[in-house]
Amino acid sequence: MHIIWAEQALTHEGWRRDVEVAIADGRIASVRSGTAPGPDATRVGALLPAPTNLHSHAFQRAMAGLTERRGPDPRDTFWTWRQLMFRFLDQLTPDDVEAIAAFVQMEMLEAGYGASVEFHYLHHAPGGTPYAALGEMSARIAAAAATSGIGLTLLPVLYEYGGLDRRPLGPGQIRFGNDPERFARLVEEAEAALGTLPADARLGIAPHSLRAVSAEGLSACIALRPDVPIHMHLAEQVAEVEEVLAATGARPTQWLLANAPVDARWCLIHCTQMERPETLALAATGAVAGLCPITESSLGDGIFDGVAWTGAGGRFGIGSDSNIRIALSEELRTLEYSQRLRDRSRAALATAERSTGRVLLEEAARGGAQAAGRDAGAIAPGRLADLMALDTNHVDLYGRTGDTLVDAYVFATDDRAVRDVWSAGRHLVRDGRHVAREAIVRAYRATTARLTGL
Repeated sequence: MHIIWAEQALTHEGWRRDVEVAIADGRIASVRSGTAPGPDATRVGALLPAPTNLHSHAFQRAMAGLTERRGPDPRDTFWTWRQLMFRFLDQLTPDDVEAIAAFVQMEMLEAGYGASVEFHYLHHAPGGTPYAALGEMSARIAAAAATSGIGLTLLPVLYEYGGLDRRPLGPGQIRFGNDPERFARLVEEAEAALGTLPADARLGIAPHSLRAVSAEGLSACIALRPDVPIHMHLAEQVAEVEEVLAATGARPTQWLLANAPVDARWCLIHCTQMERPETLALAATGAVAGLCPITESSLGDGIFDGVAWTGAGGRFGIGSDSNIRIALSEELRTLEYSQRLRDRSRAALATAERSTGRVLLEEAARGGAQAAGRDAGAIAPGRLADLMALDTNHVDLYGRTGDTLVDAYVFATDDRAVRDVWSAGRHLVRDGRHVAREAIVRAYRATTARLTGL
């Protein structure tokens, strides 16, 4: 039994003072307020649920800062960035991917995330030849999680084609490719790799997108593991919408809702190019919108309609996607500011009962847990102990309480205010630093030095 005592905590029942949280076997055993700290308790200022990072392509972290120059095309876009990404990943070995993923997961934990969902599509060797073990790269993501300690939901990705015309995969993409039959075998190996991790590790399934997966492949994914989360990119780019519309006669969200049993099992990533009726219809399914505001800003994707979505009762979570910058508070802030800029408003996602920062944090925790298939997302008995503690002596948080404290965290400070983080009760960040930071950083530096020729 491990005891955390907090001066204030945002529990499933709201804000409470002098809170004792008991953790046993990775779960919250009890939550009691109005207590005095025991001699063996870990004392913190403010205790919050730690959201799950629901969308990551770990290997892209090593590209951060390498794609900000304009090429021969006078208008740099998502699609030109994508070609650079394909060229970069052709260099990566399994050792590289493991070192990069461990570093990314460490950064997530230090930023306040309690778990990670890896949307994993880099399966094969350069040129597309499978490794001797089909699930080699999945096993490396699991090995990284064993090093970092993060709670992992691993989503092997089905990627069949280079477009809706079913053209073959090109350079770079060829490392992603599987048909449904081989993909089913890859999922089995990925599931076996998760067996080396603590019991809170989870498996999911990810048909990449309507561009990359056939209708038959999508059906195969839905049926392959009917009780696990299913994630897919949807309606991210204007060109994607146009391609789907030309090929099917329907926009991506319209097509998906008409052809797949979308429900609370699903997480649709980005959704930045939906029209209002699509937004409302998708929200009604109970699916989670997987939002990655920093990446969506970096790639010029567009603005998700968070006001309409939350107004319709839709759930959302936060991911770091390209991992150009892993910063939980900044993701939340960027989501809210995008709504304000579009609508020329303020406190766009706040409600009469909850401030903006509290809505952002609580809903990201709830939606992220649902998307990960992870019984977390709140400080409540029985839930996995995914928790973050803020330093209430931080200059921007000092003297703040309740919703105002969370607002100050999201809008006035940054993730340096995160002091401690637990993932399923594992105390992995202490005094703002991951417990294995030095070794993880050393391996990551060696990898990036080789990749950049330093």
